[in-house]
Amino acid sequence: VQLQASGGGLVQAGGSLRLSCTASGRTFSSYAMGWFRQAPGKEREFVAAISRSGTFTAYADSVKGRFTISRDNAKNTVYLQMNILKPEDTAVYYCAASTIALQNTGTIRTAKYDYWGQGTQVTVSS
Repeated sequence: VQLQASGGGLVQAGGSLRLSCTASGRTFSSYAMGWFRQAPGKEREFVAAISRSGTFTAYADSVKGRFTISRDNAKNTVYLQMNILKPEDTAVYYCAASTIALQNTGTIRTAKYDYWGQGTQVTVSS
């Protein structure tokens, strides 16, 4: 599967952005989908994930209550709505797909993600 992320940009603190990630292929609805980010000089970190049907979601503590992950399987697209953005949210955001079979709030957080998109830059100014 090929993943294409978009929607990044420059926004002031307190603002919002919505990232999109569109997948190729006909098996999108079988994948758990995740968003990760990597800030300069830091390791890549988990942000959010969603199960194949959208029933289960998981969030990093740092974004809980501010970010919402969702998906539209008819459009092969996963979204990340980011509200109340902070300068520390500045990073390159990546979407990823996992073929993990058992998908729940716990497993989608720690799953191995097999396919990755190219990343989209999010910059939050103070």
